Amino acid sequence: MLRICFYAAIAILLPSLALPAPCGNTSNGFEAWKTDFAKTAKRAGVKKKGLQALAQTQYATSTIAADRNQKSFKYSLDKFMQVRGADVIVAQGRKRKARNPQFYAALERQYGVPAGVLIAIHGMETGFGNFMGDSQVVSAITTLAYDCRRSEFFVPHAIGALKLVDQGSLTMATKGAKHGELGHTQFLPGNALAFGVDATGDGQVDFYNMTDALASTANFLRKKGWKPGRGYQKGEPNYAVIQQWNAATVYQQSIAIMAARIDN
Repeated sequence: MLRICFYAAIAILLPSLALPAPCGNTSNGFEAWKTDFAKTAKRAGVKKKGLQALAQTQYATSTIAADRNQKSFKYSLDKFMQVRGADVIVAQGRKRKARNPQFYAALERQYGVPAGVLIAIHGMETGFGNFMGDSQVVSAITTLAYDCRRSEFFVPHAIGALKLVDQGSLTMATKGAKHGELGHTQFLPGNALAFGVDATGDGQVDFYNMTDALASTANFLRKKGWKPGRGYQKGEPNYAVIQQWNAATVYQQSIAIMAARIDN
């Protein structure tokens, strides 16, 4: 009898405990989760514009499909570099460096990161800005924060995206990659918020402006421990910093190899 009364009491109390809406693996529950997540976002400092953006987000089925189908990171290094067009990136990267050596030299003086590394990342991520994505950034990153597979990883980035909306760096119309990465070098929103640099001096960090994007990328690497003048190949001090940019081993190795070819 006591046990029955205990469970009855718990059943009565549960609605008042305001338990968080659970993550999900389908669109079912997304709207309920958004309502609950809005409270979390508000506590984290997201303001009116960001909360309005959250309310407008839609479950991004194409983002979930892409998240379940990341085949290229399972390739061998040679295959990965072939598929991602490493030779073309190196050839175009050398030309870009030769056309604007002062720009890259200034970034290296300020942040310590060589031109080749920044150029290799720029080429790998968006083909030097030729394709920066076709997915609505705020909906994509919010969907991943809701999705059970890696919710804990993406929640801070969803908060970051909403804060970028508050700041004016993102709108609901901003397009990026399937996982919510944005701009020339495909920053995840939380990293964009933390490491973004207004290198043009116009009062706005614009990741779709190459100058801001590459300065922000250099700033990210420097803040993650880049040691000026030290090597960045596998086993050298700065290789660990490249690992901070992307977790895939073949990606890390490719960036190091291409960067050296561009710089030499």
